[in-house]
Amino acid sequence: MKALDISINESRKLLDKLTPEEKLNWACEQFGSNFAVTTSFGIQSAVLLHMVNNLKSALKIPIIWVDTGYLAPETYSYAEQLRNQLNLNLKVTQSEISPARMEALYGKLWESESVKDLEEYHRIRKIEPLDKAFEELDIACWASGVRSNQTKHRQSMTFLDPIRNRLSIRPLLNWTQKDIFYYMHKNNLPQHPLFEKGYSTVGDWHSSGPDGIEAKGRDTRFGGLKQECGIHLPGVMGDGI
Repeated sequence: MKALDISINESRKLLDKLTPEEKLNWACEQFGSNFAVTTSFGIQSAVLLHMVNNLKSALKIPIIWVDTGYLAPETYSYAEQLRNQLNLNLKVTQSEISPARMEALYGKLWESESVKDLEEYHRIRKIEPLDKAFEELDIACWASGVRSNQTKHRQSMTFLDPIRNRLSIRPLLNWTQKDIFYYMHKNNLPQHPLFEKGYSTVGDWHSSGPDGIEAKGRDTRFGGLKQECGIHLPGVMGDGI
């Protein structure tokens, strides 16, 4: 089933009553092979991946990971640990331009303290590679582990929203930090290595930092210039589907 084949408003009403696991099951039933899950292998990524692993169709669900080429060494190790532990059907997607080539052509875009340069960086290294993977896998709906208390933009999200001609489902949208902690503890899930070093969120090594007095959570990302990289921002699809 394609995204345009369902009613967003009716689907939202249904999803509002379901548990995160039931939301994932709903997406699997609605979209079948056109459904995928994205992950950053960040601080809280294990929760959604573990839920996916418990689904009957888990082995068939593509887990799409955008490898920017600039992730922290700890993230690469953590990704391998979870891939093996949860037997993930991992699909790695990367920019067509290598980090070295990008730096030669555009410079180190994250160092200029320019929002415009950061947006260009995110377009090259994150958004375009993800959209390319969606196109190649013919994805109509994708699940992510975003939560409403992470950024101002995410406070306006619903459990199902249109993004760049596809639908995005957010099973954990209304979860709190305590919900994440208790789920990981109950299911004996490993923590990201940088969690013990004070990170509450982590992305590229050059644009992430531990929580401190002046900045916490998403405010530690991108030098405080932005909270979103653009992956979760809406595109051209309207709400009337």
